[in-house]
Amino acid sequence: MEVEDGAELCFPQFPNTSCRKPSSSWPQTLLIYIVCYSISLTTVTLNLLIIISISHFRQLHTPTNILLLSLAVSDFLVGLVLMPGEIFKKTSCWFLGDFACFLYNYLSSIIIASSLGDIVLISVDRYVAICDPLHYTTRITINRVKISVFLCWLYSVSYSFLFVKDDLIQPGRYISCYGECLLVIDYFTGLIDLVLSFIVPVTVIVALYLRVFAVAVSQARAMRSHITAVTIQLSVTPKAKKSELKAARNLGVLVVVFLMCFCPYYCVSLAGDSLVNVSYASYFLFVGQFNSGLNPVIYAFLYPWFRKAVKLIVTLQILQPGSCETNML
Repeated sequence: MEVEDGAELCFPQFPNTSCRKPSSSWPQTLLIYIVCYSISLTTVTLNLLIIISISHFRQLHTPTNILLLSLAVSDFLVGLVLMPGEIFKKTSCWFLGDFACFLYNYLSSIIIASSLGDIVLISVDRYVAICDPLHYTTRITINRVKISVFLCWLYSVSYSFLFVKDDLIQPGRYISCYGECLLVIDYFTGLIDLVLSFIVPVTVIVALYLRVFAVAVSQARAMRSHITAVTIQLSVTPKAKKSELKAARNLGVLVVVFLMCFCPYYCVSLAGDSLVNVSYASYFLFVGQFNSGLNPVIYAFLYPWFRKAVKLIVTLQILQPGSCETNML
């Protein structure tokens, strides 16, 4: 009986302090591996295509696409690091030690915070493009966008450290047994995090897009109007306005999908027992991470330049001299 109990432990040599191995049948474990790692690999591949596309083709070096590039980097790291980490934690014991657990939790917080920050920046970009188009080129420049992206990642690194610094000072302080990796956040800290890293940004995003779509509707009505005074006021060509409205719609879809994927996780983590990576919270976290694989699919359906770029990458035409100057629009 003791041998059987020992076989179920992560560290049989420490029977009193070792965690038990996750109990699941081999067919079930194999199915989880196949499905989850397939999603992870697809997420990495698709976001890598976005990173290569925007980085390589100069015509795609626009302020909006720089923001999409930053979001793609976050999504790429989700597929490369976070998804495999969550799968490993759910199906096996944590054998990598306390410091590796700290790094994983820290990186997880950084990536999630940066993704939400990128969505906020994208919303601001579309707000200025639609609501103040005459000043867009002077207010939203490549250099300003790059600085904004840098500050977004710097904020994510600094903000996330506040939640994991205790694990760095006292590694394993919240571990109840050897073989687990937990991120423990008390209810008050979790509530602050919910407000600062979700409610406030989401409120800003929703407010900006409500304003964007209100202006978009009024512009669409104005373009259909044959009143001379209105026509004179709309000095921007209908084609240009149509392009901006389409971009706002496409990025609006991106924002809605993001919120649909992450809202369940934040709701469950707030209502849970403050262990944000145990119980059902971990499954909702994976649903949130699954959003990283959906973003490139959204691009493929809504952005012709992405489909063209993928074709050039897959056929290795980007290796030809001067391919970076290819007309993508």
